[in-house]
Amino acid sequence: MYKKIFITGAAGFIGSHLMEKLYDNFNKSQFILFDKITYAANIKYLGNLLKKKNVTFIKGDLLNIKKLKSNMKNVDLAINVAAESHVDNSFGNSLIFTQTNTLGTHNFLEACRKQKVKRIIHVSTDEVYGENLNKPFKENQSLNPTNPYSASKAGADMMVNAYKKSYKLNINTIRANNIYGTRQYPEKLISKTIYNFLCNKKMTIHGKGNTYRFYLSVNDFCNGVLFIINKGIYQEIYNIASDKKYKVINVVKIISKHMKKNLKKNIKYVNDRPFNDKIYKINCQKLKNLGWKSKNSLEIDIAEICEWYRKNFMLFDK
Repeated sequence: MYKKIFITGAAGFIGSHLMEKLYDNFNKSQFILFDKITYAANIKYLGNLLKKKNVTFIKGDLLNIKKLKSNMKNVDLAINVAAESHVDNSFGNSLIFTQTNTLGTHNFLEACRKQKVKRIIHVSTDEVYGENLNKPFKENQSLNPTNPYSASKAGADMMVNAYKKSYKLNINTIRANNIYGTRQYPEKLISKTIYNFLCNKKMTIHGKGNTYRFYLSVNDFCNGVLFIINKGIYQEIYNIASDKKYKVINVVKIISKHMKKNLKKNIKYVNDRPFNDKIYKINCQKLKNLGWKSKNSLEIDIAEICEWYRKNFMLFDK
């Protein structure tokens, strides 16, 4: 179906899982994997894929538009997964987030335009909608980001919208819940809790841990992307949402129970973020209408994830 597929952020947590899913479904295609290899990425995540004759890895930065364009020749599907994504980091070093997420996406889109890429997918986040205490947001909801990370992603989404309108590019935007799974750098709630417990360190909890989040399996996310590639409508935005919400403290409880850690002795409450949204709720009926549904459960998946971190502990032991 696609002769040549280009993926940014391919050696990261989400990108590497997505690459595996795409290769399973489009193994006759030529793949160009583009990644800067930041602290949160690891080329080892791509494993045996790099040995395939139809897979090429390019170490490159989204800020290098010349390198993007030169490696997008004859690409007919380009997927932008690369991003700075840790909200806590965005409070202390927000300019890097604007550079990678906003300007980097602009460079990606411009390279696609110059090389006449027929199909483009941009991975955004549910956080661009902002806090939501009422009905789940649909894709046509106005954006209202509340932290530097989500603002940088909202800026990228606005640039995507401009390229759809001005240049008539066929771009699908994907906005998903918090994604969990193996290979995630231990800075997000689930991965950091597991890693800290393995290190016999206390897990820090913002405030009282009473904010809610929906957690989406990386497997469900990748399946959602595949549905959008195969059945997605021209220029549409798609939310990908989990069905179940969790309090932050309850996620830590699930992990501590599985790892047989005394919760009270292994957590530490710290000052909350400068602003911490209580919950993000999104409606993904549009994607469900294509045939997608979530299949994974955090409570079931946690055993496999904990085991992966135990076996791959040295990847993060720096």
